[in-house]
Amino acid sequence: MINLKINGRPVQVEEGTTVLQAASKIGIEIPTFCNDPRLKPDGACRICTVEVEGKINLPTACTTPAEEGMSIWTESPSVVEARKEILNLLLSKHPMDCLTCSKSGTCTLQDLCYKYEIKEPAYTAPTTVQPIDESNPFYYSDPNKCISCGKCVRVCNELQNTDAISMVERGASTKVSPPFGMSLEESECVSCGNCVSICPVGALMPKSKEKFRYWETKATQTTCSYCGVGCQLELLTKDNKIVDVKPAMGKSNEGLLCVKGKFAFNFVGHPDRLTKPLVRKNGKLEESTWEEALDIVANKVKEVKAENGPNAIAAFSSARALTEDNYMMNKFMRAAIGTNNIDHCARL
Repeated sequence: MINLKINGRPVQVEEGTTVLQAASKIGIEIPTFCNDPRLKPDGACRICTVEVEGKINLPTACTTPAEEGMSIWTESPSVVEARKEILNLLLSKHPMDCLTCSKSGTCTLQDLCYKYEIKEPAYTAPTTVQPIDESNPFYYSDPNKCISCGKCVRVCNELQNTDAISMVERGASTKVSPPFGMSLEESECVSCGNCVSICPVGALMPKSKEKFRYWETKATQTTCSYCGVGCQLELLTKDNKIVDVKPAMGKSNEGLLCVKGKFAFNFVGHPDRLTKPLVRKNGKLEESTWEEALDIVANKVKEVKAENGPNAIAAFSSARALTEDNYMMNKFMRAAIGTNNIDHCARL
């Protein structure tokens, strides 16, 4: 075990632990843009710089391994000055439209500028307004708001294993883009939206059909209803209506979602969603009671089984039903009807 001090507080960690992880262990928060515990440490944003006694430079906490006897300061005057300088450099070419930005309230850049009392940028860099890529049907990419932390690239490459985007060009011209100047629609993007969920600023945002602010929403953790994986997610609701979805940490998904879990939530309140059973009468589907509908199904099943045998009957169950419901449908078909003709809409 390694013993060190952070802000004067002793902490003991295992070998290979980073300074950032050691600080987190004792409840000391170090700001980050590019860090995520699921990703390899990168140190791209440098906002997590700390002061280590005996060293001249300010190393990044996310990439610096803890060493025996270290004494670290996370909010010393030199560290605060360095972070302010980094924030000012980021703001020098960042749009100052926080009043209307959809990310307002959950933007890490906004939060850190508030924390370090930066009201306006100290510098103004020459910038060219870049076109917003709206080719993807579910989200858009605004390179003007990108801070080049590379978080989206790494989640796409390391966790999603898609490699749809990368950091292109160099220096002040560095940006996130699909290869060879392709649009997001033309790229290998599978629209999982994990880059959108992980972006610390407003560079990647969902194409929301509802107008809302994040502080107006209520978060409810639940299980995705699309398939049997059981991904955990948070439904963000406003006025009892789902307006956005965020991935939640769970054993099955580890904070990731697919395109259906992330973006396909409008079915909940869709006008085409059935709320009552339909029975065909005189060639037309008409609303019915559950009692009438179940009686018709039961009689038809008995009739078909008697005339043609159990294998003339098949069932198709829904991923949006409870696991227990799907189990009972399976049991009903195999034990009561006597057939293996059952399938599922999200068979993996």
